[in-house]
Amino acid sequence: MLKEFSFKYLSKDLSAGLVVFLVALPLCLGVALASGAPLFSGIIAGMVGGVVAGFISGSSLGVSGPAAGLTVIVLNAITELGTYEVFLVAVVIGGIIQIILGFVGAGKIAYYFPSSVIKGMLAAIGIIIILKQIPHAFGIDQDHEGDSSFMQADGENTFSEFLKIADYFVPSALIIGMVCMVILLVWDTKWIKNNKFLSLIPGPLVVVVAGILINQAFAEGFRVTGEHLVSLPVASSLHEFGSFLTFPDFSNALVNPLVWKTAFVIAIIASIETLLCVEATDRLDPEKSITPTNRELFAQGGANIISGLIGGIPVTQVVVRSSANIQAGGKTKLATIFHGVLLFGCALLIPGVLNLIPLSALAAVLIMVGYKLTKPAIFKEVLKDGQDQFVPFVVTILAIVFTDLLTGIGIGLLVGLGYVIYANFKSSLSTIRDGKTILLKMNKDVFFYNRAELVKILSTVNEGDYLIIDGTKATFIDHDINLAIEDFVSQDCVAKGISVELKGIKRNNK
Repeated sequence: MLKEFSFKYLSKDLSAGLVVFLVALPLCLGVALASGAPLFSGIIAGMVGGVVAGFISGSSLGVSGPAAGLTVIVLNAITELGTYEVFLVAVVIGGIIQIILGFVGAGKIAYYFPSSVIKGMLAAIGIIIILKQIPHAFGIDQDHEGDSSFMQADGENTFSEFLKIADYFVPSALIIGMVCMVILLVWDTKWIKNNKFLSLIPGPLVVVVAGILINQAFAEGFRVTGEHLVSLPVASSLHEFGSFLTFPDFSNALVNPLVWKTAFVIAIIASIETLLCVEATDRLDPEKSITPTNRELFAQGGANIISGLIGGIPVTQVVVRSSANIQAGGKTKLATIFHGVLLFGCALLIPGVLNLIPLSALAAVLIMVGYKLTKPAIFKEVLKDGQDQFVPFVVTILAIVFTDLLTGIGIGLLVGLGYVIYANFKSSLSTIRDGKTILLKMNKDVFFYNRAELVKILSTVNEGDYLIIDGTKATFIDHDINLAIEDFVSQDCVAKGISVELKGIKRNNK
């Protein structure tokens, strides 16, 4: 059940909101950079995703913001449409389409994703976070934060990036990353959790402060600088800050077919990613709340309308930030709203302080988030559920790691569906022979792909046998199955003198 704002959870929500803010900050900037959009558009999308989607959403723990899965779509759309201002029109229209999808009940799609695939998606995201953040922990920051695809823009891939570590790592960044990882491990121990004072301080906040202090303590030539630090645009005045905002150009955009095409693509992809995240977040939720999915589409649509109107890139609900919220102890929607307020407030008031944060310190935070999504206990748990759960789980992980989120989910769904068909094929029909009497039972619904097995069984019936075909347990018998039975009864039975009794099966009129 949705928890609305409550002072009972105030400290936990504010603490979790701060953690999500620290995780979201570099991701917002990185996704904007990868999308070919103005850098500040990522902060706008993060703020709107937190505040607007947070208020409207029916999820207590889901966090919205710019998503890596849309970067290629956004980059191509901006190029094709010519200007960022025209692209923003497509974002606004995309938000309107999402609201319409919510009205027509499209949110029910979320209930059709198998649990094995959703668990595989979570584990894959955890693995990708770890793999992508390890280079950042070593100070290799040529690739933007939020890059989740296997193939990278610089021609490298997730694994080839590791070959560059020995040649390009930055010693100061590595020291900061290692110290920050140790701090996080210590902060996760019972000694800290049982301490009334220290347990109130979020580990990621300690890591960020420690990262800044350690870096400032280094000698100037050894210190982490430039691309190895958070890089927010800094405004010298409120007027200059306002110049970071970009507004849509509606003049000719509404009659441009390419704008409408882009809007539909954004709406569909953003909605699918959101619904996948909703399922994943609900599974991570310790209280197993169920998010109203149609309301979530309203929330995302409203957020995308506002984001597009003030210069932000598209938003979706996102697993990394949502899982960070859950792991940090968030309880109500206040955590996600507070993270959005922090993004805006800190970007406005203290961008210079944020720009002191080493990316290797934030990499340590994200690596810990990734580990909790893909720890060995999760694999053991799914393995106990059986092969039909474990195989789609593993295939989904591998597919997402080596392609991207939506492609991997699609492959996982196909494998899961294949297992369902295989299981149904193997157990739909059974036979018992007692002398000349044969009982052929339909144990469940039978479909066209069971026809080959049915024909094989019928071919074993001998002359003079008494065959009982029992379909009383099947609520659905495919037309092809009925045809096979009709052919057997009207041809083979007459020729071989076989007696047939049908139970729960209607004969076709030929």
